[in-house]
Amino acid sequence: MPQIVLHNGNILAGYASMEKCAVLVEDGRIGDVFSERRFEQKRFDADAVVLDVGGANIAPGLIDTHIHGFSGYGTEDLSADAIAAMSERLGTFGVTAFCPTIYPMDEGDMVASIRACVAVIGKEPGAKVMGVHLEGPFISPARLGVQRPEFVKPVDLDLMERLYQAGAGHISNMTVAPEIKGMHELALYCIKRGIVLQAGHTDATYENMLEGMQAGILHSTHFFNAMSRLHHRDPGAVGAIMIHSELSCEIIADGRHVHPDLIKLLLRDKPVSKVVLVTDSLKPTEQANCPLFANREEVYLKDELFLRKGDDVIAGSSLTMIKGIQNLVKFGIPLESAVEMASTNPSRIIGLGKRGLLVPGYEADLVVFDDTFRVIASIAGGRFLKNDF
Repeated sequence: MPQIVLHNGNILAGYASMEKCAVLVEDGRIGDVFSERRFEQKRFDADAVVLDVGGANIAPGLIDTHIHGFSGYGTEDLSADAIAAMSERLGTFGVTAFCPTIYPMDEGDMVASIRACVAVIGKEPGAKVMGVHLEGPFISPARLGVQRPEFVKPVDLDLMERLYQAGAGHISNMTVAPEIKGMHELALYCIKRGIVLQAGHTDATYENMLEGMQAGILHSTHFFNAMSRLHHRDPGAVGAIMIHSELSCEIIADGRHVHPDLIKLLLRDKPVSKVVLVTDSLKPTEQANCPLFANREEVYLKDELFLRKGDDVIAGSSLTMIKGIQNLVKFGIPLESAVEMASTNPSRIIGLGKRGLLVPGYEADLVVFDDTFRVIASIAGGRFLKNDF
């Protein structure tokens, strides 16, 4: 694998930015990060790929930990080929790692979907599959959103064991409702197996949320959406997440799932390090014009949201990660913070290893994008997924 050198760029390292710098990629990892002055003094291998990025941004590869589908392929297809196609297409949009997210379905379909995701690990044509995100089935019937009620279940540790076995140790994160009976036992089961628990699709009281925190539920799913509202007598799930700095949260930055000013309000008190940008994108995201389906129900696109055709309920987002970064910047969030939310934080919170920073020794997962947020190049594990130079 030849060396890759990206120079004359604005480095967004995941913790700070530096102008007129370069990144050396070798043996699938970040070999060095250095100034343009040092670039002119360095010597590289004869077959090194040296690219002048012309002042574009060089950032850690984008990591989407909540994504159901993309470009006409989704986890509901129960197909390894569909997950591989998601991987390939996501790579061209600057995503270098993702957690395919599975809806509540009947047990047979959930097992098939999990196995399809796992089958692609280590064989990805593009973005790496870092683990499976189960969005249910142990969620609240009172906060379904577009989830189908017939597949929502009470806590069942035997079922959880079967899902875990299907994942062969690759279930990375799971959305649960902290208030459901038996959740404490489920939380202990998951934590022992390295599964990050997220409070979501929940009607929890404030006390339920505190009990969940004590059991290790310290992350949350699409904050503000499908969760109990802030009330002056019961802060609910929203209030608990706002109040307690220990709780991290996903945010869908399309400007429609959450008002931009609420994102700014969140970041007044919540450390940036506790906020994770996700897309929650659906199968028809970036799909060509044709009948659109998500979670096996017909949807239509309006104002960048997918709505269920039967009742106009919001089904999910058409957001991409790079568009989410662009939106955050438009909302007034510094670019460095937006990149941290899209790369550094998901890697650390979900426990994805040495990813999400441009630091020597870390995985060589990078994205290059210009000031218009056009993805010019992306690299995963030292291999180009896209190169428009």
